[in-house]
Amino acid sequence: MASDSATEAMPNRGIGYLSQLERVLNSLSASSKPYSSGMASNTRSCVEAMKQHLSTTSNIRPLLYGIIFLLIAVYLTRQTISKHVALKRQRAASPTAPGLEKGAPSSSSAVSKLKPTSRPPGQWTPSSFRRPAATPYPNWSVHDTPPLPYRPFRYGPKYFVTMGLRSMKWDEWIELDNQYLRFHADKARRIATRGSKCCMTAPEALPAAHELLEELTDYLPQRYPSLFRRTATGIDNLLTGESFNTTDLPLAEDPITICARLVQDDLALMLERPDGQYYLLSGAILLAGFWRLTDKFGMPLSEIHTSGSVPQFRSKLEKGMLNFFRRLRPEEPVLRNNYFLQVDDDLAWSHSIGDEDSDSVSWSTAQKNKAIEHHYFRSERQSLRRLPRTGAVVFTIRTYFVPVTELAEEEYVPGRLASAVRSWGEDVAKYKGRERYGEVLLEFLDRKHAEQVERGLVLGREEEEEKKGKGYPY
Repeated sequence: MASDSATEAMPNRGIGYLSQLERVLNSLSASSKPYSSGMASNTRSCVEAMKQHLSTTSNIRPLLYGIIFLLIAVYLTRQTISKHVALKRQRAASPTAPGLEKGAPSSSSAVSKLKPTSRPPGQWTPSSFRRPAATPYPNWSVHDTPPLPYRPFRYGPKYFVTMGLRSMKWDEWIELDNQYLRFHADKARRIATRGSKCCMTAPEALPAAHELLEELTDYLPQRYPSLFRRTATGIDNLLTGESFNTTDLPLAEDPITICARLVQDDLALMLERPDGQYYLLSGAILLAGFWRLTDKFGMPLSEIHTSGSVPQFRSKLEKGMLNFFRRLRPEEPVLRNNYFLQVDDDLAWSHSIGDEDSDSVSWSTAQKNKAIEHHYFRSERQSLRRLPRTGAVVFTIRTYFVPVTELAEEEYVPGRLASAVRSWGEDVAKYKGRERYGEVLLEFLDRKHAEQVERGLVLGREEEEEKKGKGYPY
């Protein structure tokens, strides 16, 4: 009798198990993923068939095995789906890999994600976008925070000429560090002695220069509260004691010049005209090293690059660059880096290529094979963003300047830089002046690399880290 009762209870338990399984399937079918809802639908059909069978038979052992099998299958499927979703979220949250100056020949994500625009060339409707408020730079000190060690060069043997753009975080728009006072003094000196040649704004660009000044006046006290203070009429520099009135017009000087006094960057504003070209119509180019604002002012973007003999500009860069400028939106700022070698120690102007006031300057005037103590690594971090009110595109150009003898003490850097310099094609090598310093530079880098290997440097490890998205561009 007891055995008969147990036998009668077993179908009821089986139906109970199947009901639990149905609840799991319902949760899967609620998912927006077609593979999960489709699996649940197919499995539910099997469950219904089992229920019907259980209601007509007392031999449930095979069916219980089937239920167990289905439960295991559903559990494993849910685990797989969860891992797949988590992986997609992780990839979406990861930053894009920096392309910088040398990278694969494919388009960077920062360019490819930009949407086409249908607005007429030269016309801009003010955007309602506002830059997110900046958070204070953690533990920042004008005396102690070192420059970020950008090292934007990769191992050869191939060198690709690309725009090398990557997305920018709004907090990181302007980078200041313990070299601020040096840059500030150099800029002040050049504004006093060469201001009319280094700082210019065309009348049509004046609204954009005012907008840039407003943006900096808002951003800098948020990001660097120990250095700047917002006032009712403008901004105070707490280190130098300068106070700038940025509201009462006309201003004491060109707004682009005031902008230059606040930051370590050189600044340039590009405005679109009805022909669809972007023109350099405002700039404070005080520490550029190799180019002069007087040579480029008023030029369209393409002519700026062709007049400077930028390698492969027409074939590799021009079309993508023009499309990028056309499509750039205020909410999508980007960054890029580049690098050069210099054979003198002047941050503002590399006098080795000629006098700054000469009719023409070139690497041909530089003394060949100067001692390594005269070699400097010069790298630029450029940000590009569109100002929402005027639609102007603003470049910030921050220069990092390091003696090669100091740079070569960093692990892996001598070998990587030597490989990068050797990877330049003839056009890039000519543009960067390798013929004037290559022998001395490469001999020194090779020797420092050999010393590092002798001390136990593990070859290949840095390249492996780069493949994992770590390290580069540092």
